[in-house]
Amino acid sequence: MESGDFMDRERIEKIAETGDDRMLLAKIYEKINTGMQRCIPVSTAFLSPREQEMARFLLGAPEGLYAFGGYGDAERKMLIYLPDYLEESWLTGADSPVICIHADFFREDRLTHRDLLGALMGAGIARQTVGDICVGTGCADFFVTEEIAPYLLQSFTSAGRTALHLKRIPLDSVQVPEPETKELRDTLASLRLDSVVSSGFRIGRGLAAQYISAGKAAIDGLPCEKPDRQVPEGARISVRGLGKIQLAQVGGETRKGRISVIIRRYL
Repeated sequence: MESGDFMDRERIEKIAETGDDRMLLAKIYEKINTGMQRCIPVSTAFLSPREQEMARFLLGAPEGLYAFGGYGDAERKMLIYLPDYLEESWLTGADSPVICIHADFFREDRLTHRDLLGALMGAGIARQTVGDICVGTGCADFFVTEEIAPYLLQSFTSAGRTALHLKRIPLDSVQVPEPETKELRDTLASLRLDSVVSSGFRIGRGLAAQYISAGKAAIDGLPCEKPDRQVPEGARISVRGLGKIQLAQVGGETRKGRISVIIRRYL
């Protein structure tokens, strides 16, 4: 990415699909370009996989630019520019713009990702300030921006009727809780997205296709509106309003020519 005082508006127009995309890409470009020009660390808000992909097309891969969400397999990440006088270990150090907040709660309440995200949004927290929410049995880890961390630690005391006990933990000691899942075994005529969604969420294939065509589905975080898109083994599929599944394993064909699969549904 070339430094300069002007915005590469033509390139942004080619990448952006909506007005919101244009605004976001302009902010990302300005933020990262400022850091490079002034030789200071800078970071964006948390970005979805689709937003990260757009930013990659816009910025390329300049030296010192990292996508980081607080832990190795994060889905939502910040773009962070580090000048050459800072080591990569800075990302997980005390000055990192990513903060991890650990929550403990009564395990029998069985809070879900949707419960916790809904509580955050209900508290007026902007979505772009929250990264991944990793939920386990009786606990969860929130990855958030440093700006909202103090407010959450002081004021975010419950999700619905469930009391939350929060503490900040260093990124280098994070142990992301294993999500609760349910394993489903099935046979499919094909690995089309609508077939996998239909099986994973136990809904009709026609309804699955409606969700997908309406823009509510994503494969590995990237939106997909094509019901006939082939799903690769290991892909994670999220459907707004239904939840998240993974095509965990693709087996051989049955005698009737159907494909054996194992689908993991996140609870």
